[in-house]
Amino acid sequence: MKPKNCLIFGGSGQIGRFLIRKLTKNNIRVTVVTRNIHQKSYIIKTQGNAGYIDVVESNIYDEEKIRELFGKADICINLVGILFEKKRGNTFYNIHTLFPSLLAKLSKEYKLKNLIHLSALGINEAIDSEYAKSKLEGEKEILKNFPLATILRPSVVYSVDDNFTTSFMTLLNRLPFFPIYYSGKTKFTPIHCSDLTDVIFFIISNNINSKIIECIGPEVINFKEILQRLLKLIDKKRLIIPLPLLLANFSAKIFQLFPNPLLTEDQLRLLKYDNVASGRYKTNSDIGIPSKKNFDEEVKKYSYMWIEGGQFSTEKYNLKNKDNEED
Repeated sequence: MKPKNCLIFGGSGQIGRFLIRKLTKNNIRVTVVTRNIHQKSYIIKTQGNAGYIDVVESNIYDEEKIRELFGKADICINLVGILFEKKRGNTFYNIHTLFPSLLAKLSKEYKLKNLIHLSALGINEAIDSEYAKSKLEGEKEILKNFPLATILRPSVVYSVDDNFTTSFMTLLNRLPFFPIYYSGKTKFTPIHCSDLTDVIFFIISNNINSKIIECIGPEVINFKEILQRLLKLIDKKRLIIPLPLLLANFSAKIFQLFPNPLLTEDQLRLLKYDNVASGRYKTNSDIGIPSKKNFDEEVKKYSYMWIEGGQFSTEKYNLKNKDNEED
């Protein structure tokens, strides 16, 4: 049987690296498109089996260059996304709406078997978020131009390489208190990166098309509970203080002036809405690939990096507990 060829956009990120390892391990060839081959190639090429990875440098809007790649592909996977807007064309509209529309048109033209597009959970409800609106419009463009596409809507994706748990543990380690918004009641269903890539591989292996699938972890956790669990894992005690909305908006206005903002006004609006399964679409469990990884157990594997003494202090702690159990 001829090996499948996957064309991946956004392959150098957290999800991309996990996915490349998963696909190449299962004899699927991947071509990864990156804007800067000198910065990203060495990262990408170490993720999978030799001979199964090609790295191509191209601007994602260089249609002529991208066309060449579609001619050799069976499946296109789009993992490109941004959490805040930057200059030089990195707007929500360009990245989340215009680019997916281009991929859908090319997928139809070159008769690909599937276009797997990574969207986001909860975007139907978040009507006042520009991020959510651009994601939703991107989905509409994809389904209009290539109805065979499969759209994945994951909740927060976490792993040792994320910008979620690692950022919060860094801040909790440094700050004497931590502000929370909307009283920390916003609900999430965090999904581990390997569970999400298992879903993508399952879709490819079983030729699943024309679906919107909500990808969720095994438990619902609100924002305050997430912070409390992270504090326990890094063995820290911090005040968690609810921030009034007026003050939260003011802080977001300041933060978004930085190159990599901790919080933007749009992200603050997005935090109003729960990030859980809507009930409108099938979840990964419904299609036969439930999430297996537990949030606390997985984060514990790398949380020692935020503990004084690092991994050695964790080992001492475990030995101490073991001695107590024996006594």
